[in-house]
Amino acid sequence: MKKLILMTLTAFPLWVCAQYKSEVWSPDNGDGTYKNPVINADYSDPDVCVSGDGEDYYMTASSFQCTPGLPILHSKDLVNWEIINYALPCLYEGDEQLLQHFSIPQHGNGVWAPSIRYHDGWYYIYWGDPDFGVYMVKTQDPAGQWEAPVCVISGQGYIDTTPLWDDDGRCYLVNGWANSRAKFASVLTVRELSADGTRAIGQPVIVFDGNGTENRTCEGPKFYKRDGWYWIMCPAGGVPTGFQLAMRSRSPYGPYEHKIVLAQGKTKINGPHQGGWVHTKYGEDWFLHFQDKEAYGRVVHLQPVDWSSGWPIMGKNGEPVVTYKKPQSSSTLIVNPAESDEFNAPTVGRQWQWQANYDEKFGVPTAFGTFRIYTHKLPADAKSLWLVPNMLLQKTPADAFTVTTKLRMTSKADGQFGGLIMMGLDYSALVVKRVGQEFQLIQMTCKAADKGAQQTEKVIAKLKPTAKDKIDYKPGIHLDIYLRLTVKDSKLHFSYSQNGKKFTPCGNEFQMKEGKWIGAKFGFIAAETDPKCDRGWVEADWIRVTK
Repeated sequence: MKKLILMTLTAFPLWVCAQYKSEVWSPDNGDGTYKNPVINADYSDPDVCVSGDGEDYYMTASSFQCTPGLPILHSKDLVNWEIINYALPCLYEGDEQLLQHFSIPQHGNGVWAPSIRYHDGWYYIYWGDPDFGVYMVKTQDPAGQWEAPVCVISGQGYIDTTPLWDDDGRCYLVNGWANSRAKFASVLTVRELSADGTRAIGQPVIVFDGNGTENRTCEGPKFYKRDGWYWIMCPAGGVPTGFQLAMRSRSPYGPYEHKIVLAQGKTKINGPHQGGWVHTKYGEDWFLHFQDKEAYGRVVHLQPVDWSSGWPIMGKNGEPVVTYKKPQSSSTLIVNPAESDEFNAPTVGRQWQWQANYDEKFGVPTAFGTFRIYTHKLPADAKSLWLVPNMLLQKTPADAFTVTTKLRMTSKADGQFGGLIMMGLDYSALVVKRVGQEFQLIQMTCKAADKGAQQTEKVIAKLKPTAKDKIDYKPGIHLDIYLRLTVKDSKLHFSYSQNGKKFTPCGNEFQMKEGKWIGAKFGFIAAETDPKCDRGWVEADWIRVTK
């Protein structure tokens, strides 16, 4: 075990102390150019804004039911990004009923397609929860504490919300509609909010209708004003195959003329759309958007924007670029979103999220340089791990990568298990499970977990405990083990080791599958079905992401 040096705690924000460089994906070519995607991870529906002094860029993205929610990423050049914060610790502070509702996984629900804006010294994030309404949080420091969420509009079906503060101080909101709740879609509406952006004071007006046209599934709108024109930029044509629209009007309420400004064309970058436009202090224009990569989720690309025609033509003549000159910036720092974690800090790394609102019984850091995850109590008749809330997971960081972790399983009772999982609509996990006075290494796999399918188990090996408690008071048995998963072309293979040097391949190949509106995620699982016994736990010493 590693020793935790508590003296390293200071008043400085965590993100200032160290920058992370990924072994598996870094978009900065080091020669003044970059390659796409600039973030090869599932930051779905990204949006971006510029700080008041123009020196910093902040991005957020959909987080759905995962907590903490609303990730805050920071960059100096739109290419090199790091995770510095989350704006939403839980869903939703101040509402006891919703706090309880999101205490179990609500796959695909929660925070949809947020927008982030800087206005009059404050940073705002708006999002639509399709079941509960339009919400907003704000702060004066994106790396600091965000205020508790405000429900701006209560109701069902509202998604993809973006505010626009006009030159006269009035505030407008554009949004899309979720067909799954409203039973209509492919329309965008605009209404007026109060000047402080906290409540609706006007009725919605349909400003664009994509029904019956190539612009079906128009959604994810972003609202801007430029040179006297009101601009709405939005995707249409479907998630994996669609394109980016820009539309303009002299009134926020339209009518809007529109043009396709980014499409796949002859490139291999499918469905390039839904993101945010940014104008830099250096006079350059850029667009961050996602590309749907199935099991890997929706990764983030950066495109130059040319306004010379009066329209924001993106990429190279409207087609996405693979490599390009970096945006002008005063920074030369190369940094990437964190992946590996030594668990040496008294707070969990920024890359991790739970599957539901956090409960301290899920797991906590220790003073010994480890992170402890307690076994979740599953119902005796549970068919799968679909509703386990205390999975500690992070996004996949590249098309090919290896994850290795050193952990100790401590079991207080028969049937307790824990290990490493790749979670999605289908999942596979490599766990150690107590059976009598020893452990079994098991691959747990479920296809169509979201449909209630039954998990299958394959016993790989029987393993003797590494240690047993010496006193006869609620005694536990322990197993120290190294687990590894390797991913390439969305296929996963497991292996294990008892000394950390020689790894034995094991189990069946697993075809990764995306989750509900998110990419597959990997991390830790710990569970059991005995409702009466004391919990066991997995204690992770470290986890490392390498080539």
